[in-house]
This record gives sequence, structure tokens and C-alpha cells, in this order.
Amino acid sequence: MLESYVTPILMSYVNRYIKNLKPSDLQLSLWGGDVVLSKLELKLDVLEQELKLPFSFLSGHIHELRIHVPWTKLGSEPVVITINTMECILKLKDGVQEDHESSGSSSTNRSTTECAKSSVKPRRIQQTAPSDPDLPPGYVQSLIRRVVNNVNIVINNLILKYVEDDIVLSVNITSAECYTVDEFWDRAFMDISANDLVLRKVINFSDCTVCLDKRNASGKIEFYQDPLLYKCSFRTRLHFTYDNLNSKMPSVIKIHTLVESLKLSITDQQLPMFIRIMQLGIALYYGELGNFKEGENEDLVCHTKDILGNSSGIEDETGSDMQYSTQYINQEPYMHQDDDQQQGWVSWAWSFVPAIVSYDDGEDDYTGTEGGTTLHQQKSQALKDPIVSIGFYCTKATVTFKLTEMQPESSYYSPQKVKSKEVILWEQEGTTVEALMMGEPFFDCQIGFVGCQAMCLKGIMGIKDFEENMNRSDAEACFFSCGENLSTKGMTYLTNSLFDYRSPENNGIRAEFILDAAHHKETYSEIAGMQRFGAFYMDYLYTMESTSGKVSGNQQDFSSSKSEDLVNVQEMSTKSLIVGPLNLRLDSSAVHRIMKMIVCAVEHEYEPYNKPKPDIVEGNRTMPNSEEIASLEEYIPTRLTSFTILKCTITISMAEFNLLGHLLPIIMGQKSSSGLLNAGSFQPLRPLPAIRILMDKINLEHSVPMYAEQLVQTVSSLSQPSDNLLHYCYAHCYLKIFGFQAGLTSLDIRGSYCLPTPIIPSFSTAIYGKLLKFPKYWTKRSHVPLTECIFELPNLTVQATRAQTLLLQTIYQSWSHHVGNVSSAVVNEVLVNEVFQTSGVKSKNPLPTLEGSVQNVELKYCSTSLVKCASGTVGSIKICAKAPGDGGKEKLIPLIQGPSDTRDLHSSKWLNESRKPESLLAPDMVAFTIQSPQYMDYCHNSGNNVKGPITGGHDCSGGIEVGEHDAL
Repeated sequence: MLESYVTPILMSYVNRYIKNLKPSDLQLSLWGGDVVLSKLELKLDVLEQELKLPFSFLSGHIHELRIHVPWTKLGSEPVVITINTMECILKLKDGVQEDHESSGSSSTNRSTTECAKSSVKPRRIQQTAPSDPDLPPGYVQSLIRRVVNNVNIVINNLILKYVEDDIVLSVNITSAECYTVDEFWDRAFMDISANDLVLRKVINFSDCTVCLDKRNASGKIEFYQDPLLYKCSFRTRLHFTYDNLNSKMPSVIKIHTLVESLKLSITDQQLPMFIRIMQLGIALYYGELGNFKEGENEDLVCHTKDILGNSSGIEDETGSDMQYSTQYINQEPYMHQDDDQQQGWVSWAWSFVPAIVSYDDGEDDYTGTEGGTTLHQQKSQALKDPIVSIGFYCTKATVTFKLTEMQPESSYYSPQKVKSKEVILWEQEGTTVEALMMGEPFFDCQIGFVGCQAMCLKGIMGIKDFEENMNRSDAEACFFSCGENLSTKGMTYLTNSLFDYRSPENNGIRAEFILDAAHHKETYSEIAGMQRFGAFYMDYLYTMESTSGKVSGNQQDFSSSKSEDLVNVQEMSTKSLIVGPLNLRLDSSAVHRIMKMIVCAVEHEYEPYNKPKPDIVEGNRTMPNSEEIASLEEYIPTRLTSFTILKCTITISMAEFNLLGHLLPIIMGQKSSSGLLNAGSFQPLRPLPAIRILMDKINLEHSVPMYAEQLVQTVSSLSQPSDNLLHYCYAHCYLKIFGFQAGLTSLDIRGSYCLPTPIIPSFSTAIYGKLLKFPKYWTKRSHVPLTECIFELPNLTVQATRAQTLLLQTIYQSWSHHVGNVSSAVVNEVLVNEVFQTSGVKSKNPLPTLEGSVQNVELKYCSTSLVKCASGTVGSIKICAKAPGDGGKEKLIPLIQGPSDTRDLHSSKWLNESRKPESLLAPDMVAFTIQSPQYMDYCHNSGNNVKGPITGGHDCSGGIEVGEHDAL
């Protein structure tokens, strides 16, 4: 009978996670076709043991569980599992890192044995089940596969809560349903066939609400905040591709989620808690919390096999002997301490990838072929890592930042209520988050969005600058914009997703993926990212390759390799971030709102998840051998980050009101001023002078060793480390700015800016710096630089008239002079009219201009444990006045210029000529070097003042060389 095959599968799951169930009663109810179980308690210890999360369950129960099995139509109708009201409460494990460190091999082996025992129970039930001679094994296998592939799961009212310190994070989903669909993503009863080796599923989530509240010392929530997310609905499409009918797991897994509208809301009290939750996610990702120590991968193996094996119900005892490694051994000779921490949480997440589908690890052959050959092939397929693509897509998202205030009720005994007021609105269109992975050797994450903008709402700190009665336009309210509109860009953010009708999966074609680092960089370039999105694009790539030239996509290869062979494995991590053309306007309304958000974020600080380790250096460190040094010389894993901004425009307006005196002290860690704000009526100032800054491109590059402490510990133990090894012991940063220019502009009453008056013509500059990692290991190497910095400026010119200088001073004073009360800003209209002349009208009397320029500036700074040194050169300096001359020509009056040939200084001709350096090879005008000891008492007590090189100098001497220059 079919009941004898299907019933053990359902019973194994229900009995495994639910307390106090009688298998006999459950079996009788299943044979009747319907099961209704009420008030069920979950086995929390089993959940914690199998999930391997750094969280512990405080409670977990199911109000009602219904299972419907259509025995008469089992081959055409799905089994429906309905859960009504499921609630779980979690918290962070106490001393999670200490727990992992204290757990020895005995506990690990014991847990592995218990896991193995629990995984055997459902198999025995299945093996003792009677067999029907009228049903051939091949038919049973096919039917059970159809049943499992078409199970419908419905969850009504799912409640998840997480508590930590004073944080209570709750997620409530009204309804979630998972079912199988056809190639058009419509509900259907489907199965895998030789012509279509694909299984598709859909999960619909209805009315998802996320709340973030603060509880008091007794654990109660006094004031409920506005929900972070309120009644949001979204859908998820799952696409599984198999190599053949006998495949036990899919070769390609795609899980994509689409949200049409995402409306987030964050209050000032929720902001610190929200940042805390994000810090928790970062700590989990980098293995700083909930680490898996060596030996725990066996638990994950047992757990993964147990889940996957019981899903099909047809297993063999030999399947428990298969190993599926989820953790890598360290890849470099010096990576022997924290590699498990680096990969712990990622390994846990990866171990669940196959668990979303139904297959078994090692079943016997039911199709009549040779059992040994088929079983070996199935094991090889099970060990092969699938390609997993996870995507999140959002058409339009908004984030509203609100300020809250207590509002008492009219009655004395009535509780206070929280009233919130919106101050900032962030709008974002065409958001994409995609992750592609194939085992741990390859991981790629891409994030991008098409366009975004930020707007001011209502009032801030008593200033009603954008209330409804002000009748201000959206253009005035918008202070940040980047990218394009979705209507003009199109649906490029959905490219190659399961929601793109042009994707290969939606056209019956097997998708191809780029899993090679070199090919990946060529395909997903800066230009390609901007063409798809336009506002922001990030590409994070992590690869682990073998020096033999073959990319290992099989975890079994690494886990079975000898430790001495792992030096042939090379890791690489690159992160590229690109921001498209952006426009930022910093006026009083925007600056005060941004500063208020910063104040709210820093007002409540939590204990860090990863506490810094004490600076204790082991006295006896093992010296690396020659082979290990040679491998380090050949390759050292590094994290590379590149951040680029294209076409940046920043407008700094004159402050219409200035209350920064109440905000800056809090940000600087001081107490806020006790003075009360006396906010008067606000009136926009027009015309409003401003400074406009344009930059063609900004590029920031950063590199740091992937395993910094282990590397520094090894290199510092060498007597004479090479320059190459010393280079990788530093964190390097390189900033380049191209086409920087600034000018004065003005916002008129119509809301438009006039053409900028140039103050600083276009120039480019660069700065480079490096910082030694873990200087505690270099205390005996005083000649090793701790920090180095180099600044280069080919040329810089600043020009301004007297009126422009006064206007710049007015703008600066409006921001620098903090006032307690709000007073209307006043600007001299005559001064503004003198600076910004009417367009099309030529001035009769051009104003004199003062111009200063420097060329070939290079500054260097270096510090060691004993001395600080600064040196630099200036190629030339020129300060002159431009005044109207005879015949409309501009007259140049030099004030300071150097270097210059002063041999003809006595002649009148020399005064009227424009003097320039004879050539680029001319000597620098100024060259200086300054050295000082790190501790001043060391210099005074030494009694010597001897010059020496930068690397070993102990002096506090300095020297300046000045070339010939003019001063008139």
C-alpha cells in the first residue's frame, strides 16, 4: 500500500520537531487522510542542535497543525500541510564564543553520535514498512518523488521574535504559501521529466510586518514604535535544474524574490537598535560571533544529510558514511588561528543550500541497473556543489526617518503616547541584490539601484521649514539625487532574473554562469554596471583557486587534501563600488536633518560584539621554514576595495538658520547644551548664495591582507624580511580626485541656480597612505615605518574679487557662528548683485581679481616608533593681481613669484614682464625636512642633535631650503 511508504516520511518530520506525540495515533490519523494537531510544543533543543545558529530558542509552539493527504489522488493532487499560528522567540547565546571554545572533541563526538542515532530512526521505520508486491520499486520511487515535489505548505500567522538587551525585533507574516508551478509560473501538479529537468516553485508572502521596539529593565515594552515595515507582500520564485532524472540534488538553484513596493519607517529611538541589528549581521558574516570550531563540521554533515535524506524516505544505511565537508582548512602556512572564524557562519549557511530540495544521499538502485556503479555515480553527484543564485528585487522602496516626542493624554491616569513626525524621506527605484555561489571556492554578490533621491519633510528642531503651509516645491525639498528614473531606464534591474521574461529559464534554455575571476571582471566592469543601474553598483567577488590552474568546485577535494598541499590554494577578495552622477545640496534644512540622524545614532551605544584582544605578544614564536617563506613570497591573499564616484556636484548654501551648537557637542561626545530653542517663523532667503563644487571623478582604493595578524606575526619573526613581505604587512589607501573645481552661485526666487562664477579652476590631486598592521609585533624593529603618507598636487589656482571674497566670508560665518535662537539670515543684496551680474549684460568696469597659484607640490610624512618626519617640496608660487588695462586688455601685476631669474631686477623692463620658470627641470622653490622624536623628553635627555636618515633618526632637527623669489 502507498500508505506504508508515504506515512513514515510525514511521521518522521512531525515526530522529530514536536514534543509529546504518540506515533501510533499519528499514523492512524494519517491513514484517515487528515490530521489535526493543536497546541504543539517544538523541541527547542533539536532545533538549536540542527540549525547551529548562534541563537537559542526561548520558546516555540504551534497553535494548530493540519496535514491533508489525498490517498485516492496521490499522483495528481498535492499533500497540503497547514500551520496556523506558529510563534518562536530567540535570543543571542550567552558567551557564545566561550561555549564554542570550551566544547572539546568529546562533546563534538557525542553530539555527532546523537545526530547519527536520530537520523537512523526514520530509516528503520521505513525499512520495517511492509512492501506491496504489486508496486514495483521503480514506481514507488517515482511516485514518492512526485509527492514530495508537489507538497503544498501553508503557514498562517507566523510570528518570530528576537530579543537582546533592550531590543525586541518581531516579524509577523499573515500568510505564507509554497506550491509547485509550471513553466508559466501558474499553480500546477508537476514532476521532473527527461524533456524538462526543471522543478519550479513559488512562495507567496502576504502582509509581512516588522516591528522594532525597546523594552525596559523588567522586559516590558512601554511605548510601541511605528512598525519598520507594515503589511508588505512579496513573492519568491524557485527554479531547480537537474542534470538527469537520477540526480539526487539540482545542479543549479535559483531563488529570486520580487517586492513591488517596500515602505520602511525608522524613528529616532529605533535607529540605534537598527544599527545594532546590522552590526550583528556583520559580526556573523565575518565569524566574530557564533564561530564553528574544528570538529563541528561533522555535526553539520550529519544535520544536512539527515534533512535531505528523510525528505525522500528511501535511504540506505551506507549513506551515513558519506562526508560532505562544510569547512576549509587554512590555505596558507600562517593561517592557523582564525580561519574557522572567517568561514564559520558562511559554512553554516552553505550547508543548508541543498536542504531546500528533496533528495537522499545514498539510496539503493531501484531501476534495475548495477547497484554499485549507480551508487558511486550518485555519491559523486551529491558531492558536487550546485550553482546557487539568490536574488532580491524591489521596484520602489522608501525609507522615512521620524522624530518622536511624548504626548500626554488629557487624563492624569492615562498613559503617555508617542507621536512621530517625518523629517527625511529616501526614495529608491530599481533595487537589485544578487548573490552567486558555487561552494565556498566561489562567491559573488552584486548590489545596485537605478535611481534615488532624499527629501526634507515638515520641520526640524522647531523650524517649520517644510510644513504644508509653506507651499515649497519638491525641487526645494530634494537635497540629494542620483541616477535615473525607472520610467526612462526601463526594467534593467530585473535582467536575467526569474521575473525577466527574456531570461534563459523563462525561455526553456539552461542558463550559463561566469565562475572564472578573470572573465567575471571583464564582463561585470564599471561601464556594464552603470549601464544596467545608473545610480549605484557594487560587485563583491571572493574566489579560491588552485595554483595548478584548476578552480576547485568540490569541497571534498579540499577536505581530503593534505595540509602541505594547501599552500597551492590562492584566495582573492575584491570589492568594487561605483556611484553614478550625483547632486548633493547642503542647505540648512538638509544639514540639520543629517546631523540630527547622527545624534540619534550615537546617543545610545551598545557593547561591541567583537571586543578587542589585549596586546599580548608571545615571547616564543616559531620561525617559518624556507618553503613557507617561498610560498608567501609567491602569493599573499589580500582584500581589495575600490570606490568610485562619477560626476559629483555638491552645493553648499548659506545657512538660513544655524542650530549646530546643539548637535555638534553630542556628536563629539559632550553633553548637549541646556539652552532652550526659541524657534521663530521661518522664511526662505532669496537670493541664496552658495558654493558649488564639481568633481569629474573620485577614486579610492584600499587594500589590506586577508589574514593580517597571522601574516604580521610570521613576517616580524624574520631577521631580514623582504620588501615584498613588508609591503603586504600594511593597509594601503590611495585617493585620486580628477577635475575638482569650485565657484559661487545663487538660488533665485524661482528655485533655479545661476551660472557659477569660477573661484577654483579645474585641477587634480592624489594622496597615498599606508598603516602598519598590528604594530605590537614590531616593537623591536624601530626602523620599520608605522605610517607613511604622500600628497601630490600638480597645480592649484585660486582667484576671487573683493566682492567674491566677502561673500565667501559671509557663507563661512553663517555656518561657523552657532546661535541659540533662530534669526533670519540676511545677505547684502548689493554684494550679491556685484558678484552675480545679470546674464547677457557685459560689465563696463571689470573688477580687479586676486589670483594665487602653486605648482608641483609634494608632501611626505613618515613615523616610526622613535621619530616623526615631514618633508616636502613646492615647485613654484605665484600671487598676482589682475586689473583692467588700456584698450580693454587685462593687466597683470605680480606680487609674489618664484623661482625667478632676478639678474635684471634693476631694469624697468623686468617689472613689466610675466616671469615663468625657465623649464620644468628648474629647481624647486621650497624644499623642507622636519624631524622630531615621538617623545620629547627623549630628545632633551639624549644631549645630542645629530642628523640622520628618516628610518633611524633620533634627532629633532630640521632644514629648509628656499629658492630665489620675488616679493614686491
